[in-house]
Amino acid sequence: MPRHVAIIMDGNGRWAQLRGKHRTYGHKAGAEAVRAAVAFCRKRGIEALTLFAFSSENWKRPEQEVSVLMELFFTVLKREVKKLHKHNVRLRIIGDVSGFSERLQQRIREAEQLTAENTALQLNIAANYGGRWDISQAARQLAERVAAGQLRSDEVTETTLGECMQLADQPAPDLLIRTGGEHRISNFLLWQLAYAEFYFSQVLWPDFNDREFAAAIADFSCRERRFGLTSEQIQQAILDTDVTAEE
Repeated sequence: MPRHVAIIMDGNGRWAQLRGKHRTYGHKAGAEAVRAAVAFCRKRGIEALTLFAFSSENWKRPEQEVSVLMELFFTVLKREVKKLHKHNVRLRIIGDVSGFSERLQQRIREAEQLTAENTALQLNIAANYGGRWDISQAARQLAERVAAGQLRSDEVTETTLGECMQLADQPAPDLLIRTGGEHRISNFLLWQLAYAEFYFSQVLWPDFNDREFAAAIADFSCRERRFGLTSEQIQQAILDTDVTAEE
């Protein structure tokens, strides 16, 4: 079972168009799929779920669609946060939230504050997020610390950079799922997905249900994760662990 699952929720617009509806209809249907995914993770004991809701590139979409997405985001936060809190789910929004209206920023702060002590599931919503933005803001933090004399340039390492990235306090994603049939990661968690397993589903996001989620988990469970090692080294490490446990 993966500890941390990340999902690119793709296909809302196409799902609506196939039904002769406006793209925004699909986004509203996609919100129901989010609720089901959160419930699935809670039941399965998955520690963290990160959902790609709105990328930094999505501002380029038609103004009406962006407006509906922002209002939907606000409404869902208002409607769902008490349910998340009731079920012991901690909510965090990752991304450049300064790009949102003050009204939405306030709603985000309230939702995060209400759920801050919850422990059943860490739910991360990536909104106005981009992987390149994430890396650049982390590099900027380190550059400022070097300029202020708080850090030497030779102390800038993968570790110190990683500590400034979004989700630094959580286990790295083990599994990335992308729905909608596309085979790319679209500037999502570029740093954090370095060793994740990828699973691409043909199902459009509003139709992604427990059965589809379980299929992704089953596929993940059959893979050997080597992290740069050989299969023999992995097997030996498992044997050594078993021997230590017996002792």
